[in-house]
Amino acid sequence: MSNKKASQYWQKNIQYLAILLSIWFLVSYVCGILLVDQLNTIRLGGFKLGFWFAQQGSIYVFVILIFVYVRWMNKLDKEYGYDED
Repeated sequence: MSNKKASQYWQKNIQYLAILLSIWFLVSYVCGILLVDQLNTIRLGGFKLGFWFAQQGSIYVFVILIFVYVRWMNKLDKEYGYDED
């Protein structure tokens, strides 16, 4: 693989990571800590939404983001010829 193509591959990989980590930061830190008082006025399944984000939501979102990353990386690998097929 050429140096230019490898650089483009890693640039796209870093872009994916930045997007996914930003989403995780927003859910875990902003919703779970900074906005907890505002979110606690809303209830989800009998629990305050701020509490839910702090205890459960950030974990669920993190697991979903792992699957999204795997899917994106499989597509990226195929695009740049790194797939195992």
